[in-house]
Amino acid sequence: MSENENRNRRPDEASKLPYISLLVLVAMIAGLLYVGYEYIADDAADVDQLLNTPVDPNARELQPVPENTDPAAVASTEQTENADVAIDDKSTPAPAADEELATATPRPEEDETPKKTEEKPAEKPKPVAVDPGGIEITHVVQAGETFYGIANRYNVRGTTLKGTNPNIQDESKDVKSGVTKIKIRVQAIHTVGPGDILRVVAAKYGVTVEQLMAANKKTQNITARGEKLVIPFPEKK
Repeated sequence: MSENENRNRRPDEASKLPYISLLVLVAMIAGLLYVGYEYIADDAADVDQLLNTPVDPNARELQPVPENTDPAAVASTEQTENADVAIDDKSTPAPAADEELATATPRPEEDETPKKTEEKPAEKPKPVAVDPGGIEITHVVQAGETFYGIANRYNVRGTTLKGTNPNIQDESKDVKSGVTKIKIRVQAIHTVGPGDILRVVAAKYGVTVEQLMAANKKTQNITARGEKLVIPFPEKK
């Protein structure tokens, strides 16, 4: 029994190898983790620096460089652009001071259209009382007589007759036979005496025989003693 135990017994050095290998592996893993942490920390610092860097507003944007650029072609292009700018400057004349002063601000045109005035209906002139002189008589309208016919009979104007009769507004409606009384101005009333024939009486008052007969509605050239004759005016009043 003792011989077999001695044969199967393992040396002590061989039992320590797994522990050493484990320690080495743990040390390598720790080193790798440290190196990775430092690398990640450096990248994070660079990112923060880029994000916190202020942007320069005056910085010019980089233009892409064209491929196969010919220096001679670029120079000729720049000369052509400069020449065009110079021609444009020469062809555009500067505004003259006189023209600026002469140019006046246009005034708004006045409305020359005359304003329409409202047309009022024409009013009939009111009769005005007229005193042609003489004396006043009253004439009662008879059948067949008209307002202007009566005015012609007594040798007066229609306006004069309206002035002495302001109550008559409408000659066709207000004048009625046997009812309407019209005031008339005549030269005089003559009472026929001995030898007073129409010719003599007309000559006395300066009227014609026809006017005297019309005013008295006579159809014959005769008179009667004591008859009262209406003497009209020689001219229309």
